[in-house]
Amino acid sequence: MSFYLRSPAFAEKGRIPVQFTGQGSDISPELIWGDIPSGTRSFALICEDPDAPMGTWIHWVLYNIPASAKGLKQDIPQSPKLSDGTLQGRNDFRRIGYGGPAPPPGSIHRYFFRLYALDTLFDTHEGLTKSALLTLMKGHVIEKTEYYGTFSR
Repeated sequence: MSFYLRSPAFAEKGRIPVQFTGQGSDISPELIWGDIPSGTRSFALICEDPDAPMGTWIHWVLYNIPASAKGLKQDIPQSPKLSDGTLQGRNDFRRIGYGGPAPPPGSIHRYFFRLYALDTLFDTHEGLTKSALLTLMKGHVIEKTEYYGTFSR
């Protein structure tokens, strides 16, 4: 098996439960991963909706997730720095932390959770955007995996 990402909260390509959306409690779902690549020193996670009307919408940015982590618990606090040293970036709702699906009524949107195994820890601050994080990650990605769910109103 190779590096993988899953969620016990919803099946891959399945509907994301309302509690994890802007229509519900807007809490982050539990995520689990395994078969971590050799040489991993940290992880980064980006959640985005490529089907948003104004272009890809960023829902969550995390980085400096410890290499010892095997996942993220449900309902991660929206604080800039978590107790294990994980840093959270700014999403397109202009907030730190997770912002759940909140599409306009109509078509089904896909929400990709992309996990990156990195060969470094970043000496940086919290609040990075996806773009800034991707710039830092250049040349440091060992392997990437993804998992997605759907949601519509």
